[in-house]
Amino acid sequence: MAVRVVLLGTAAGGGFPQWNCACGPCSAARGGRLPSRTRECAAVTGNGRDWWLLNASPDLRTQLAATGALWPGPGLRDMPVRGVLLTDAEYDHVTGLTELRGATGLKVYAAPPVRAALAPARAALDRHSPWEWPDSLADGGFVLAGGLVVTARPVGAKVPAYVPVQAPLPERAWVTAYRIEDLASGGVLLYAPCVGAWSAELDDLCAEADCVLVDGTYFAAEEGGTAVRAGAGRAAGTHLPVTGPGGTLGELARHLGARRIYTHLGHTNPLLDPSSPARARVAAEGVEVLADGTELVL
Repeated sequence: MAVRVVLLGTAAGGGFPQWNCACGPCSAARGGRLPSRTRECAAVTGNGRDWWLLNASPDLRTQLAATGALWPGPGLRDMPVRGVLLTDAEYDHVTGLTELRGATGLKVYAAPPVRAALAPARAALDRHSPWEWPDSLADGGFVLAGGLVVTARPVGAKVPAYVPVQAPLPERAWVTAYRIEDLASGGVLLYAPCVGAWSAELDDLCAEADCVLVDGTYFAAEEGGTAVRAGAGRAAGTHLPVTGPGGTLGELARHLGARRIYTHLGHTNPLLDPSSPARARVAAEGVEVLADGTELVL
C-alpha cells in the first residue's frame, strides 16, 4: 500500500468565491470563468480502508459526498472516516466536526490550546456520541489505524478571533503541521496549510517529505490588508506569502526532491487563475496548484 491523499478542499476561509465578496476573481468564479473551490480540508489513508481527515471544513458534507472512497458502507452506518487531525482552531477548520456528530469511535487530534478553545463544542459533540480528543503534540507522536505514523509540530501562534484575549496564549502552539509517514511504503506527507513563520524545523520536515502541502493563502504580503491584524495579546503573523522576502516559494526552492503543492488559497490570490502570470511563475519553480478532488499517491 501507499499513502493516498485526497484534496477535499483547497480554498482559505470563506471559500472561493467568497460569499460576501464581489471582487474580480470572486465574480469570475460566479460567472464560471474560474473554477470554484471549497474550504481547505484533506483526507489521508495508508491502506485504503481507514481514512483520516486533515481539518474539518464547513463544506465537509459536500466534500464527503463528492469522494467515493469516503462514502458509508457496506453496513448501514459503516463509515471509513476514523477521525480528524486539526491544524488549528479556526472556524473554517473545525465547524465541519458538527457534520460528523453521532459517529462512534472517532478520534480528534489537536494541540492543547486548540482542545481548550473547543471545550464547549467538545462537550456538545460528546453528547451525541463520546469521542476521544488526544493531544496531537504528545511526545513521540502517534500511530493511526491504517499504518500511518504522525508527528505534529508547532508552526504558528495565531489565536482565533473568538478566543477571549485574557486566555493564556502559548507561543506557537496554536497552529501545527503534521508529518505523516506510511510504515509500509515509507512515503512521507507534510501537511502545513497555515504557516505563520518559516523555521529550521520546517526546513527539516520538508527535507524528509515526498510531498509537501503548504500554505498558499496570499501570493504577496499586501493581499492580507486588514485581514491579518493584531489585537491585544494576539499574534500579528498568520500566513506567510508565496512571494517576497521570506516567502514560501523561495523556501520551497531548497526542497526539489519533494512534490510541492499550495493549498488554503485566499480569494484574492492570483494563483486561483490558471492563466495568470502568478500561476506561471509558481509552475516554473515546480510548485503546483491543484483542483479540489485531486488524489495524490506517495
